[in-house]
Amino acid sequence: MTKAPPGMPLAISLGDPAGIGPEIVGKTWEVRRQHNLPPFFAIGDINCFAPHWDGPTQRIDDPMQALRYFGEALPVFHMHDCNEIIAGAPDLDGAHCAFQSLELAVGFARAGSASAMVTAPVAKAQLYAVGFTHPGQTEFIAERCGVAKNNAIMMLAGPDLRVVPMTTHIPMAQVAEKLDGRLVRQRIRATSKGLQRNFGIERPRIAVAGFNPHAGEDGNMGGEERDIFLPAIEQLRSEGFDVSDPLPADTMFHADARKHYDAAVCAYHDQALIPLKTLYFHEAVNMTLGLPIVRTSPDHGTAFDIAGQNKANPGSMIAAIKMAAACVKHRQAYDQITA
Repeated sequence: MTKAPPGMPLAISLGDPAGIGPEIVGKTWEVRRQHNLPPFFAIGDINCFAPHWDGPTQRIDDPMQALRYFGEALPVFHMHDCNEIIAGAPDLDGAHCAFQSLELAVGFARAGSASAMVTAPVAKAQLYAVGFTHPGQTEFIAERCGVAKNNAIMMLAGPDLRVVPMTTHIPMAQVAEKLDGRLVRQRIRATSKGLQRNFGIERPRIAVAGFNPHAGEDGNMGGEERDIFLPAIEQLRSEGFDVSDPLPADTMFHADARKHYDAAVCAYHDQALIPLKTLYFHEAVNMTLGLPIVRTSPDHGTAFDIAGQNKANPGSMIAAIKMAAACVKHRQAYDQITA
C-alpha cells in the first residue's frame, strides 16, 4: 500500500444509485465552503445524479483532476453506465455499479491516489444478488486491505461520543456466548490504538459498558462482568491501558458521564448505537478501525423511501468527510512520531 501525499482528494463511493447517496454527496458539495471541506470526488455513474440532484458535475478520469474542478463542480470518476436509474427503485444493474464503485474507492485509497475513502450506503440484498459475499462494506474493505475481518472494528462517532460494540450483527440470544476475555481485550486494545492513531489522543480513556443490568450487581444479576470483563480489564491495566470497571450502561451516556472517557466499548450492537443515534442521528459517523487506510461512512442506510424527493439530510455525510480529513492529518502526525 502506498501512502497518499498531503493534499490528495478524498474518494467517495456513491453506493446504490437508486438510494440517497447521490443526493447527500451533491448536497455536501454545495456546502463545501460553509463547512470548509477538503476536495473530494465521487465514484460511480455520473448520470445517477440527475434523478436526485441538479447541481453541476464534472467527469474526471484521474483523481488528481478533482483538485482542479472541485471549486466549480462536483468531480465524478465515471466507471459504469447504468441502464436506467429510478430513484427509490433499486435493481441489479445499480448494485453492479455500487459494487464497482466500492472496489475502485478501496483501490484509490490503497494506492495513495486518494487520501481516504468515504462510503455512501448500499443495499445489501441487491449486492448479494450480484455476487457480493461479505456481510457488509466493512468486511469487504478489510479483505481488500489484507486485514482479518475480526481486526476491522466498527466505531460510531458523534461530536462528543464514540462507541465501539464488541459484537455487532448477531441475534441477542447469541451475544452472551460470544463474550470472552480474548474478545474484550482485543476490542479495547483496538479502540485505544485507533484513538491514538486517528484522533491524536495520546492516552485514551476507555469506558466499558456492563452486559447485564447494573453491570451485574457483583454477580447477582449476571456473572459476565465479574467472570469475563474484570479479569480482561485487569490484564489490560497491567499493560498500561486506561480502562474503567464495567459500568451500568443506563448511567454512562449522559453529558457529565461522557466527559470522563474518550470512547465507550459496549457489549452489543444496540447498547452502543442507541445512545449515539439518539444524541447525533444526523451527525453520526461510522468509522472502521484497524485498517491501513482511513475509511468513514454516514451512519444511515439507502433510504429508498425518500430518494429523489429532496428530503435527504446530508449532515452525516458532511461529518464523515470532516472526520476522514481530520483522521488523515492525525495519522500523518502519528506516523512521524512512531517512525
